[in-house]
Amino acid sequence: MAKILVVDDDVAVQMTVRLLLERAGHSVVTAGDGRHGLALCQSGDFDVLFLDIFMPGMDGFETMRMVRQQRPHMPIIVISGRPISPEADAPDFLTMATKLGAISSLQKPFRPADLLAAVTGCLEAVERGSPPRPAVLRPPRNAP
Repeated sequence: MAKILVVDDDVAVQMTVRLLLERAGHSVVTAGDGRHGLALCQSGDFDVLFLDIFMPGMDGFETMRMVRQQRPHMPIIVISGRPISPEADAPDFLTMATKLGAISSLQKPFRPADLLAAVTGCLEAVERGSPPRPAVLRPPRNAP
């Protein structure tokens, strides 16, 4: 299947994403921060990048910008646990990330099916040679 790089400072999220993706047959490499993720991305041939937005040091926006300079066609799926505020003036970071080049985004906690669907959508679009359409996936309001 695909070789996927997961960059998140939360080890529990890394392990969960890795487990879900490996069970689906993918090869997974993890990094705990943007700088390490960027170094791995430069030295490896990854099919998809999962990227947390809020990390200490180099955040996901900066990491995404650097990856885009070197690998402009790499599909990036951003993830974030920052709550979406109902206030009109509060920024929606997941939507911002898709406008800045992420193909898809998931709000933590996400359902395993949503994670796998995001990866499948990216890989199918790459196979067809068409750019995947940006999508922001959020858990249902009454999700546990």
